[in-house]
Amino acid sequence: MRVAEHLNRSLHTLMENDPSVHLLGEDVSDPYGGAFKITKGLSDRFGPRVMSTPLSEGGIVGVGAGLALAGDRAIVEIMFGDFATLAFDQLVNFAAKSTTMYGRRVDVPLIVRLPTGGRRGYGPTHSQSLQKHFIGVPGLSVYEMSPFHDAGRLFTEIFDSGRPAVFFEDKVLYTKPMLSGGDGLHTFEVRDGWAVIRAERDTEHVLLAPGGLTDRALAALRDLLLEDEIACTLLVPARLHPLDVTPVADVLAAARRVHVAEDGTAGGTWGAEVARLLHERLWGRLTAPITHISAPDSIIPTAAHLEARCTVQPADIRRAINT
Repeated sequence: MRVAEHLNRSLHTLMENDPSVHLLGEDVSDPYGGAFKITKGLSDRFGPRVMSTPLSEGGIVGVGAGLALAGDRAIVEIMFGDFATLAFDQLVNFAAKSTTMYGRRVDVPLIVRLPTGGRRGYGPTHSQSLQKHFIGVPGLSVYEMSPFHDAGRLFTEIFDSGRPAVFFEDKVLYTKPMLSGGDGLHTFEVRDGWAVIRAERDTEHVLLAPGGLTDRALAALRDLLLEDEIACTLLVPARLHPLDVTPVADVLAAARRVHVAEDGTAGGTWGAEVARLLHERLWGRLTAPITHISAPDSIIPTAAHLEARCTVQPADIRRAINT
């Protein structure tokens, strides 16, 4: 099953099991079913609980947050994650702050889904990875889909937390299969929100990366193992912020080299925050500084040969680890 189909089935199951869930977004209703078909079939099954909206990201998120604040649960799809910038006020100043600014704890069960990333030729304003702009916002959780994590469980986890969340979904990842078990070279396991991908042999290298980078990270790990004879463990968290590394503390404790990769540009990023957290825990055991792998300081062009230079590639990860 591919990631897009898995997300679609997870939404069907969620809305079937919980009549308080509403879904809003541009063109999410049938027969279109969303720009990437993640909401296909939902409006036919659940009628008025699925609403195709005007092109107003601030308005959509505001309505979703209002539904959540009033006691329902809301999932908002923004067609391209780039336009979360138009909903920044509703996310940061309304949804996130509403959990604590009324003198008592208030649940705001809101999920804002954000198709993200480049490598599809959509150009500068439809290809960005804006995760870093939401890291550290009090009251707001940041998640990212991976082929290892069960989306239904993540949606339920977010709703049960009572905190609003942005949920990033890499657009190329939609076309990739869900993964479990292993690939012949590495074993896959999920523990408390973390995917742990290990080689058979011992390794001193650990790579942390969000879900949208998993296909490129796995390609880099295979090349490192087969061509450079370097084994590396990959750690993929479902929740990027707040980040709890306790479930993988044993893996990190064995590391002598740590690398962090992400799709966005450098500067105030998730990767930099991870490096800060791990430096405090591991600096006495590491044999080199934590390596940070990110996209160049550039817009993302439409032309494929130029776009490839402005997004993180497997060769970039391999080169950083094999240095």
